[in-house]
Amino acid sequence: MSLPLEGLSAVVTGAGRGLGRAEALELARLGAAVVVNDYGQSGRDGSGEASTGPAEEVAAEIRKAGGKALAHTGDVADFQQAGELVEGAIAEFGKLDILVNNAGILRDRMVFSMAEEEWDSVIRVHLKGHFNTIRFAAAHWRERSKAAGGPVYGRIVNTSSEAFLAGSAGQPNYAAAKGGIVGLTTSTALALAKYGVTANAICPRARTRMTEDVFAGLERPEDGLDPLAPEHVAPLVGYLASPAAARINGQLLVAHGGMVAVVERPRVQAKFDSKQAAFTYDELDAVLGQHYAARPQGETFGAAEVLGLKRA
Repeated sequence: MSLPLEGLSAVVTGAGRGLGRAEALELARLGAAVVVNDYGQSGRDGSGEASTGPAEEVAAEIRKAGGKALAHTGDVADFQQAGELVEGAIAEFGKLDILVNNAGILRDRMVFSMAEEEWDSVIRVHLKGHFNTIRFAAAHWRERSKAAGGPVYGRIVNTSSEAFLAGSAGQPNYAAAKGGIVGLTTSTALALAKYGVTANAICPRARTRMTEDVFAGLERPEDGLDPLAPEHVAPLVGYLASPAAARINGQLLVAHGGMVAVVERPRVQAKFDSKQAAFTYDELDAVLGQHYAARPQGETFGAAEVLGLKRA
């Protein structure tokens, strides 16, 4: 019996630890040959020297289980190194079929205290890092499609966050980057659909080095799989990367603890028309003031409430 991803190749960024590691192992378990990318810095804020250790360890784990894997330690936020990552996968396996973007760092601070470098570094790794790998993978699929005279196989799975959906007061850089990733995903999905490529984003909730502070007060269960284990998220990534998910494109899904939620695109909550050529201040105050009068002061648009979730 063949495996769902047999004969396919994948790149997973940030795959040396946490979610990326679980995703790389899952893709390999489903039959894909995997390039395990991780810059290998010790600090979750991007500090420390780059190291081959994390990527090499995961690649070795895949090979020990009978799979095919190659370690790559380049910085995906560097345009040239991201290109080398994609080109290396193509050179090693003949083509690239799946791209999973997961690499990221944290530089948390309230917006009134955040330094320019703290903003730039998080946007660079998360948002630019996603763009860089997509840019080269998309060019590869477009060229293959032109040569084939029709659609080819391509899957992109990007990593957003509930910080974008529900807000996160101490993470303006992270929330903005994760919101940008959703926009990048939907744009990419529209641009590449005609070539046979899908692009989707996930909001994972998992206990990793990135979220150790968020879940510090939630103990791990003594028996069974931790509800916050990355292994709850990895199967969704494997499915979105598979041929079975061909009709899923431009979507955002939340996953954790045995739950998957499909996020609906934003809808108009209320609509008001001016009774004259253009709104006046007083007319706007009348219609919008009445509309928001029943809502608690300072309440946000409520994406978390719609999902039945709180930010993680």
